[in-house]
Amino acid sequence: MPPRKRTRGSTKTVQPESETEDTPEAPARRKGKRNIEKADKSKSKASSDVKDSPAKISYCHWLMKSEPESRFENGIDVKFGIEDLKALPNQTGCWDGVRNYQARNFMRDMAVGQRAFFYHSNCKEPGIAGLMKIVKEAYVDHTQFDKKDVHYNASSKPDNPKWSMVDVQYERMLKRFVSLAELKRLHLEHRSKGGALKDMALFTRARLSVQPLTEEEFNFVLSLEDQEPV
Repeated sequence: MPPRKRTRGSTKTVQPESETEDTPEAPARRKGKRNIEKADKSKSKASSDVKDSPAKISYCHWLMKSEPESRFENGIDVKFGIEDLKALPNQTGCWDGVRNYQARNFMRDMAVGQRAFFYHSNCKEPGIAGLMKIVKEAYVDHTQFDKKDVHYNASSKPDNPKWSMVDVQYERMLKRFVSLAELKRLHLEHRSKGGALKDMALFTRARLSVQPLTEEEFNFVLSLEDQEPV
């Protein structure tokens, strides 16, 4: 998603949202552009590298977080908002810097043509800003080998890389910004009365910077752009 300002397309340094929950009540600890996620040490490498069981759910819609406001890490600005993606050549960039196994595995499940919400995180008003699509499936994230990059990972080797990234392309802005606060109110309402967002990963797996969405969740959230804010 930047201190040599990297760009996800030409090479953006999107920092994985350090998997910290964005809530209006408690300011999130910014971890980096897409949220520089720390490798999940709660599970062994062996188990984290294993794909989900054959019976796992197949997703085709996603929510991907990135930081739209400047924040420097080791002298590098990890800022990368939807406007930064839009400004890249062909409005396309690589979604690098994810350092959480589950988020990485979700990217490895992505297919060309699938759509994702671009979510602004770790900012004054977090929420969904627009839409993008996957234009290149998962491949090796080069930033893990670059000692000058904020996402450098000394334990990852070229012959056995740990981390992957995908390429995304700007599609459009939403007709209106859909805030985290609005989504949270709807989630709580749906959880108690039933509704599309009752199990939305933004709240059940809040720390992940790359999250899956069911078709029902995706369509419901997209429909909000044509409605007045809750």
